[in-house]
Amino acid sequence: MKQVMRIVLTILMYAGVVIFIFPYLTGRITTGILYMIVGAATTVVCGLLRCYLTEGDCGPLSRIGRDW
Repeated sequence: MKQVMRIVLTILMYAGVVIFIFPYLTGRITTGILYMIVGAATTVVCGLLRCYLTEGDCGPLSRIGRDW
């Protein structure tokens, strides 16, 4: 269940990034402030939920060879 929740929240987190950059891609930065606010909020909330709800689900950092 944690794995599925983690995948869903990751997808929603990246969807928030896409919503955030949508005004830049369409060239309507001044009218896209609402998109940027909603996208940033979605990314932050889903990212925090992903960290909070799937804590301990990540493997140890030593498996990828980094010690920081």
